[in-house]
Amino acid sequence: MTEATMVQRARGPWAAVWSQFRRHRGAMAALVLMGLLAGFVFIGPFLWRIDPNFIEKDAVKMLKLRNLAPSLGHPLGTDQLGRDMLARLMFGGRISLAVGLVAMLVAIFIGTTVGVLAGYFRKLDGWLMRLTDLFLALPLLPLLLVMIFLFRDSIAGILGPRLGTFLLIVVAIGVTSWMQAARVVRGEVLALKEREFVLAARSIGTPDRRIITRHILPNVLSPVLVAATLGIAAAIITESVLSFLGLGFPPDFPTWGRLLFDGIADIRTSPERVVWPGLAISLTVLSVNYIGDGLRDALDPRIRGR
Repeated sequence: MTEATMVQRARGPWAAVWSQFRRHRGAMAALVLMGLLAGFVFIGPFLWRIDPNFIEKDAVKMLKLRNLAPSLGHPLGTDQLGRDMLARLMFGGRISLAVGLVAMLVAIFIGTTVGVLAGYFRKLDGWLMRLTDLFLALPLLPLLLVMIFLFRDSIAGILGPRLGTFLLIVVAIGVTSWMQAARVVRGEVLALKEREFVLAARSIGTPDRRIITRHILPNVLSPVLVAATLGIAAAIITESVLSFLGLGFPPDFPTWGRLLFDGIADIRTSPERVVWPGLAISLTVLSVNYIGDGLRDALDPRIRGR
């Protein structure tokens, strides 16, 4: 056993993963950028205490505040109602990131469950994979639009426009985004269930439930983590598309996509109203994709150590 191997075993597998991840310069730069964006949307509102939904009641003053260019009082300018764009960009970032995280958790939970059941139980494999193929064949954006049209008003009437819209969007994105994770997990489970440690556990009468929770799921964690990072980016883009089409959150509950939608009407006179939310979406998606790329390399034992 070499000295490098002994050191790697002594410090544990997660330390080795972190060591490999740090070698990916793009992933480390993306991690720093993602930390800055998270600080901007979660810590920024404590420093910049302007209400993102404040509208001047005086009509004359409101007209003077409309579509202002960037200044010391409003570093990113104002929108068509005189609301501060910096405050709205911070507040909207919270919602966009929350939608991405929660929708990703829904998609990963469904995809992992379907993938494990399909890969481990042969009787369920055909049915679950045909269901996966069916969802893959569906046009996802029209399906999302139909779901929003059918259920938005009824759910908003029960839970309120903000919470109801949030739950509807994250569930709609989650139930239409789990198929890739299911296919990846199924492939990993098909290989894992023929490994010696699984066969040994089965030979001593270990229940299937315990084999799945103790032996299968921990070993499919790597592809699940990679799929999760990429799922966050996809969910943020999908929510932005829905908001850009005017089918997302209400105007007093802004997201980056909603800010894009509100700024389109004045893009010629105030292009910065479209540039800032578009730049925030682009940087967030780019950062998440690079972090996922770094995780994929760090969690692959064939690449680790090169």
